Amino acid sequence: MKILAIDSSAGPASVCVWEDGRLLGECYTNVRLTHSQTLMPMLEGVLSFARVPLSEIDVFAVSAGPGSFTGVRIGVASIKGVAFAQGKPCAGVSTLEAMAQNLRLLDCTACCVMDARCGQVYNAVFRIENGVLSRLTPDRALSIEALAQECQGYPGPLVLVGDGAALCAKSPLFEALSARLAPEPLRFQRASGVAACAGRMAEAGALVSAKDLLPVYLRPPQAQRALARKKDNP
Repeated sequence: MKILAIDSSAGPASVCVWEDGRLLGECYTNVRLTHSQTLMPMLEGVLSFARVPLSEIDVFAVSAGPGSFTGVRIGVASIKGVAFAQGKPCAGVSTLEAMAQNLRLLDCTACCVMDARCGQVYNAVFRIENGVLSRLTPDRALSIEALAQECQGYPGPLVLVGDGAALCAKSPLFEALSARLAPEPLRFQRASGVAACAGRMAEAGALVSAKDLLPVYLRPPQAQRALARKKDNP
């Protein structure tokens, strides 16, 4: 089974081709270029170098959120478009679960965090033992203080991963927990992590059609929140 996966949920962007657990090719950038300008050239390049025509892709996968509202929309729209044209199924993968794949070789508690602004982070916590991930929490948005308090009850070592990892690591609350900051090459979500999750979703029969693939935001976009506040306080 061949999987084409993309991630554009935060500053970095990546595209990969994956076949039966083997990474055939991956392109990753973290230079904060506009995803709408970089994703499709990266997709075409990876397919070309991996020598896999688009018609041979069996599953199209994307980090469907949480993350940047614009980045998630671009990623989901891109995958919906190519999957619909090919008539192939899709996998909408949790961005937080995808980034946890980076730590599979460590026995640890993976605290996956993305900067959600407004004093919050998007988070999910996973326990990793012998390469097996166990989800401890759902994907959610909460304050750094609430997350640090919750993490006191998890077994160590506690490893922070994601674009919100450095933000949490600077907090005295996480310093008190002796939390470790994942090194730069392992810190951010990658398309290969999305593909790994998508492979398991395919085995579980959890794929969806291009029509039914939807982004996952966890909370309303800023514009909607501002409009709601304006209505509540005319």
